[in-house]
Amino acid sequence: MSPFLLLSSLIAGIYGALFHLWRGQTFRELPLYLIVAIAGFILGELIGDAIGLNVFMIGPLHVVEASLASWGMLFIARWLKV
Repeated sequence: MSPFLLLSSLIAGIYGALFHLWRGQTFRELPLYLIVAIAGFILGELIGDAIGLNVFMIGPLHVVEASLASWGMLFIARWLKV
């Protein structure tokens, strides 16, 4: 696995776990939040690459854009779940 994919998966997994610790109610929600966080992170990375923003990058990883999209997707998933 490339370092780029490993770092992306690690950051997105941490976001999903933190969101579950903060807003989760049952253990069954953890896989949902992990999947949504990873999907949002991928979407944010693609958007950051398409727009060409280079706010804060670690190698080819658009950290700010991917993080914002990941957290946004987590809040949307929580809103739709309720």
